Amino acid sequence: MSTPPPGGAGPDAPLPPDGSTPAASPQGPPVCPRHPDRVSYVRCQRCERPVCPECQRPAAVGVHCVDCVREAVRGAPQARTAFGAPLRRGAAPVVTYALIGLNVVSFLLQSALGPFRSNAWIDALIFAPSIGEAEPWRFLTSAFLHYPGSIFHIGFNMYALWAMGQFLEPALGRARYLALYLVSAVGGHVMVLLLADDAAWRQGVVGASGAVFGLFGAVFIIMRRLGRDPRGIVVLLVINAVMAFVIPRISWQGHLGGFLVGAALGFAFAYAPKEHRRTVAVAAPAVMLVILVGLAALTYANV
Repeated sequence: MSTPPPGGAGPDAPLPPDGSTPAASPQGPPVCPRHPDRVSYVRCQRCERPVCPECQRPAAVGVHCVDCVREAVRGAPQARTAFGAPLRRGAAPVVTYALIGLNVVSFLLQSALGPFRSNAWIDALIFAPSIGEAEPWRFLTSAFLHYPGSIFHIGFNMYALWAMGQFLEPALGRARYLALYLVSAVGGHVMVLLLADDAAWRQGVVGASGAVFGLFGAVFIIMRRLGRDPRGIVVLLVINAVMAFVIPRISWQGHLGGFLVGAALGFAFAYAPKEHRRTVAVAAPAVMLVILVGLAALTYANV
């Protein structure tokens, strides 16, 4: 059994990749910092530390170690969509799924508890123009209720929400998308209030249609902004407009209000200057809510 010279490589020590004999070093052969038991003559192109095969990551030239790759990713600018939202490739539209879940759970509870007027908690959430002033939360909560006897009502709304959410949530980002949905829901009920006649003053209104039509309005504007053909959205809008007048108990006023609010917010989000997108993301929904509250207050004051 031979003894290696001081500072040199013994007969069993691995050779560098080029086959040459390593230079003598008082510290011994180079080892991977993350795995000190592994000798490696391959070095990271960024930090020049030895890197074992498990810690190597292919680079344009040579390899990088996992630490340098992690640092480069952390320092890289965040990829964003055309409207400034963080780009999350392959991420599920979690806000859309959460909204669908809330609506479906609410519908199942309504179906289990019976008609509206037989359970107090549902009755406390329905919007009607006659009670909106005293209990303003109904302008929003009513958008998460649907008629228990009509699977078509919730079925269409949830399908439309899913279809629009697949496009809008990634494009706008979760916060703006959620604000768009909720403010559009309020806008639909405010329009119901503004256009209510004596017969409709005490009539309850439920459904996510106002919020969904807000998504329709935003999609139409955003597709135009991206230079895409919006005719498919126009066809859906025409079909739904006809249904609102043909099928009884559908509130076309709520559809109209939601669409107008959604289109306005979609325009603000889509055409906001790049340097002011964060400000517009907060200011546009806030200003729209102030307008809607003002319109509702003015209407009640003149009743």
